Amino acid sequence: MMKRTPAQQHLLEQIKQVADGLGRTLAPFTEVVLHDLLDPGHAVLAIHNNLSGRAVGEPATELGLARIADPSFPQVLANYPNTFPDGRPAKSTSVGIKDQDGQYIAALCLNVDLNLFRSLQAMLGQFSNVDPAAAVIESLAPAAGADAIRAHIEQFAARLSTTPRALKADDRRALLRELGDAGLLDMRRSMETIAAHLGVSRATVYNYAK
Repeated sequence: MMKRTPAQQHLLEQIKQVADGLGRTLAPFTEVVLHDLLDPGHAVLAIHNNLSGRAVGEPATELGLARIADPSFPQVLANYPNTFPDGRPAKSTSVGIKDQDGQYIAALCLNVDLNLFRSLQAMLGQFSNVDPAAAVIESLAPAAGADAIRAHIEQFAARLSTTPRALKADDRRALLRELGDAGLLDMRRSMETIAAHLGVSRATVYNYAK
């Protein structure tokens, strides 16, 4: 870890506030990560809306190491394709922060979960879809089937500013209670649908449902 000057430390503290504000504004779709490039072995200084499963204190990425090695590295890389550790597609923007001497000391990164956006887009599309030629048929029964289960899971995860596969064990138990209260656990192959969407085994889902 490189020794920080008072000016560098002050700049890092200010960028932490920017990261916090962006995280609150862009939840739940965008992960905001602040990297301390003066300590590449423990670079993750702050993380908001954790979508990648990383933790504070983890090392710098390849992009961070490239900035450390080359002060002429582009300061802003916007909207480049990326991938979360579990394979979900992402769109990322990385902004390098330099001190008064032109040295990179930090990087502020935004990682947009495109899968979460596509799920929301699909739900909005389904919600707004109507058939003007259809006869009037009314039903107050809740939506049935795998689509309803997946939609409920996506909505539950969005309320927690995360994704279905990133839900913690306690959150998954609460989700199963909600699904049960909504009558969705009685649907055909419900446990299989839930397991696939959470990325866990059916046995695990049965344990959460107990």
